[in-house]
Amino acid sequence: MKCPFCSFEESKVIDSRPTDEGMKIRRRRECLKCKKRFTTYEIIENVPLIVVKKDKSREVFDRQKLFRGMLRACEKRPVSVETIENAVDDIEISLQNSLDREVSSDQIGSLAMEKLRNIDEVSYVRFASVYRQFKDINLFMEEVSNLLKNR
Repeated sequence: MKCPFCSFEESKVIDSRPTDEGMKIRRRRECLKCKKRFTTYEIIENVPLIVVKKDKSREVFDRQKLFRGMLRACEKRPVSVETIENAVDDIEISLQNSLDREVSSDQIGSLAMEKLRNIDEVSYVRFASVYRQFKDINLFMEEVSNLLKNR
């Protein structure tokens, strides 16, 4: 960290404390050359997650879009909004923790289906019917049969 007074590149941290509800760290520093003190703030840099759609277009990951899709699948089912929010949180954390800055919409859909399979089977089938775009009843029945086999 460069000293704002003499531009020397080495300093020592005198005090460090979280600010803004833990979103930033305030550091009080002292220049090792001129001994003057200055304050720096450290924040987490959020690199946006890019979704590569089926048509190869790209858009920024929209957490609300995923939430709305899962909520729609769980409509009129005994699934709380909190349960859906937790599932979306888990999916988002999983995507952020991967080293990839670009993820396919297929990958997101698969993660959502995996979560819904464990939450509610009817919601899972509803989501799968939209996500997999079943062309006929046979593909739909195949998915239901797979679900029953894996019970």
